[in-house]
Amino acid sequence: MGTARRLAATLVVGALASSMGALWVRQAERADAVTDDPSLEGPVPTAPLATLAPPTTAPPAPVITDPRVTRAARPVRVPANPRQAEPLIELGTIEIPRIGLVHRVYEGISLTTIDQGPGHWPGTAFPGQVGNAVFAGHRVTHSRPFRNIDQLQPGDEVIFTIGGARTVYEMTGSEVVTPKALEIVNPTPTPTATLFACHPPGSARYRYVVRLALRGG
Repeated sequence: MGTARRLAATLVVGALASSMGALWVRQAERADAVTDDPSLEGPVPTAPLATLAPPTTAPPAPVITDPRVTRAARPVRVPANPRQAEPLIELGTIEIPRIGLVHRVYEGISLTTIDQGPGHWPGTAFPGQVGNAVFAGHRVTHSRPFRNIDQLQPGDEVIFTIGGARTVYEMTGSEVVTPKALEIVNPTPTPTATLFACHPPGSARYRYVVRLALRGG
């Protein structure tokens, strides 16, 4: 084979190798792009998409087995004696990551109950249910669980674990009202919750109210 022919053959082989190399690089880049796609992480469905059950955002209903917890149709009246004796009934816990709170919650609005921790207002909804789940707590006495609820910002989580059901709410707003503004406990047509405590800290002149809406509700 002449020199010219050998040179031409070498150029052809080199071009072919370069072309194959570029093709391999492009294929590898596409493979990496697919591998790095976060939508492909996790288990692959084993059933056709049409038969998969749709996701649900409805939380499980709390199961309250304590017979002392009565399901009133409307919020009970404020007791004439704020320290009226009532049984101490633990319902579960409240968590507020923004202020580092994890605390037991109880059933009742007497100070004998709220002295132990946030109290659920009897006759209001339980967390996760349609209606307004209302909880009162102290800011400066006893374990002062609601000391920093004025630091909550829209979108902050408030998490209840009641009767084995975990429910996540988001803060939607706040207001300052007088102690006579009992409309804060009124039922709502959607799953909401309300936290309130005396305001400013150390005074009972006003009430600081935090409004919550069920996440995904």
